[in-house]
Amino acid sequence: MTRLKNRADFLRAARGIRRSAAGLTLELCPTPTPLSDGLRVGFTASRKVGNAVARNRAKRRLRAAAAALLPLHGRKGHDYVLVARTATLTRKFDDLLADLTGALTAAHARLGRPGETQ
Repeated sequence: MTRLKNRADFLRAARGIRRSAAGLTLELCPTPTPLSDGLRVGFTASRKVGNAVARNRAKRRLRAAAAALLPLHGRKGHDYVLVARTATLTRKFDDLLADLTGALTAAHARLGRPGETQ
């Protein structure tokens, strides 16, 4: 997994498929063609989540969840952005994993539907 770091990549993912769960929001889009060798992931938390300490903790929890699930359920050639929500801080880690699994399943189902605009 490669990390997303450029703002343009985050903005492109925000225009793609979005699925929300109680503990996180998942944004998904295809990787640009020259870079389509593997999957890329990025993490973000706004000031609504809390102060800097809370935002960093939320992103650490999202990184741990992504490391556990994206190698198994992620698709190569796609960018994933995990957005922290206020519940990310207090939700049990097993529930956070279930949220991510459900969001991935729903996003991949939407991705697989032919003839729909994304």
